Amino acid sequence: MGYRNLSACVRDLERTGQLVRIEAEVDSRLEVAAIQRRVCQAKGPALLFTRVRGCRFPMLANLFGTLQRTRFLFRDTLETVERLLRFGSDPVALLKNPRLWPGVLLSAGHLPPRTVRKAPVLACRTSIDQLPQLVCWPKDGGPFITLPLVYSESPDAPGFRHANLGMYRVQLAGNRYRVNREVGLHYQLHRGLGVHHAQALRQRQPLPVNIFVGGPPALTLAAIMPLPEDMPEICFAGLLGGRRMEMRPQTGRPAIAAQADFCICGTVLPGKTLPEGPFGDHLGYYSLQHDFPVLEVKAVYHRPDAIWPFTSVGRPPQEDSIFGAFIHQLTAPLIPRLVNGVRAVNAVDAAGVHPLLLAIGSERYTPYEPRRQPRELLTQAQALLGTGQLSLAKFLLIAAAEDANDLDVGNVAGFLRHLLERVDWRRDLHFQTRTSIDTLDYSGPALHQGSKVVIAACGPPIRTLPTALPSDMPLPSGYTAPRLILPGLLAIQAPPAASPRGEADARIEAFCASFDAGHPILRFPWIVLVDNSDFCARSLENFLWTAFTRSDPAIDLYGIEAKTQLKHWGCAGPLVLDARLKPHYPEPLQEDPATLRRIEDLAACGRPLHGIL
Repeated sequence: MGYRNLSACVRDLERTGQLVRIEAEVDSRLEVAAIQRRVCQAKGPALLFTRVRGCRFPMLANLFGTLQRTRFLFRDTLETVERLLRFGSDPVALLKNPRLWPGVLLSAGHLPPRTVRKAPVLACRTSIDQLPQLVCWPKDGGPFITLPLVYSESPDAPGFRHANLGMYRVQLAGNRYRVNREVGLHYQLHRGLGVHHAQALRQRQPLPVNIFVGGPPALTLAAIMPLPEDMPEICFAGLLGGRRMEMRPQTGRPAIAAQADFCICGTVLPGKTLPEGPFGDHLGYYSLQHDFPVLEVKAVYHRPDAIWPFTSVGRPPQEDSIFGAFIHQLTAPLIPRLVNGVRAVNAVDAAGVHPLLLAIGSERYTPYEPRRQPRELLTQAQALLGTGQLSLAKFLLIAAAEDANDLDVGNVAGFLRHLLERVDWRRDLHFQTRTSIDTLDYSGPALHQGSKVVIAACGPPIRTLPTALPSDMPLPSGYTAPRLILPGLLAIQAPPAASPRGEADARIEAFCASFDAGHPILRFPWIVLVDNSDFCARSLENFLWTAFTRSDPAIDLYGIEAKTQLKHWGCAGPLVLDARLKPHYPEPLQEDPATLRRIEDLAACGRPLHGIL
């Protein structure tokens, strides 16, 4: 049976040696977040900070910091959930295994939430300024809740059947928020809360919202699961947690998760927005200040033994990378049923998840052709770009399973090599321009706006990829330090970007036009222009982060011997990607030096974090 509440989870982790209490006083401004990031990267234990400066609530870090611990939290239910999801992709297989029916029926009984009259979370009241004021990065606009569970019910059809539980960041103070009376509610594109907000605006009514913090770990995982719209997250939490979620009804308001540690009750007023941010985000940069909805706070509750769980995001990998890996393990069997012919997908964590999606599909439309080219792959690519949060992908690279039995989306280097051996840039680039992209991605011409490209490749190899740099490869003035990233993939250090946002760079077009036939650079099918080629070539992770978080396909893809024919753009020579930091782009996240010195002192021999960091 799963955990009823967070306190039970903490006790279990401490009993099994997977949690360490930190009794030394720590600061919720910068310090605890920096500690959490380091412990997570070291694959360390969960941490319970019992003395947080200026706050009476303990803070819990790194709860999901390793995949092994995350699976441990759901050890009682995980096998059944994985089996159900697997059979969800093949329900006939379940019918053929009647011995599994009792376990399936028992698990299905945990789906509907249980209505309760008593809710521990309502036992005590407090105010916003008494909550932990977590600031993760030096230039954050204020304190944030980083594991918020935002619960709303459909104004058109109230009740849990049409409810949404999502993780949308919440700014507790700063900017122009009225102290203790307003908090910022930042939700991105393709989020269920936006559907409910739109319904409320159509009715010209305020939208009541509850923000939970803590509670059973299953609530947190359910809030970030990419579930079908007809599957309420609160129901999946019951399935994953091995017990029905306890919900306390409220007259005229959404229900309250009875076993949550904290609950902020409020209302989103029609038409009201205020500046929210900046915030150091999971792409590894600051998301800048923009207007977002405001929650007018009505009440703040907490249970007597309340614990404040938190995480800190930044350039991957971080704790949210574990979320992604865990979700991928659960949902991988559903992919073939989600899009016919697609075998596997990988939203690449090192590239910031949404910027780069790899996929393996099938190419079965014209098996009689002597030389196959992408046809079915393009159908599958468009389906993927119309499916849930996969629709936020910016670069979708898709290859055919028939070309290599060992092709694996998890092996990013191998996948790129396979694709570069086969891709024909004159034919295999397919753009969507002036479309929506991830809210946190600043590579496009404006907030929420950008482009996508599908790169589809199939058939036998058409080139041999160079595996070493030529001894003599002259470059135009200002372009230096060529570095081999992978076979066929070259990084070149370029002059700093200077073009206005959303405009092509004439200097890159001149770079592409400067090479004569026979130049050794033409042997490399893909060239990436960067600010620091040594950094980019140091690791595959550096390349993925640099190349795909700093570029928009329509703006930043150029080509040698490029031309447009019947509105289709392509190039006979190498594809050139401009992955420099543009003048408008937010700066990469940097640690506070004074905070790092304090952490080093806490990690010294005999100090509280010695042996953990």
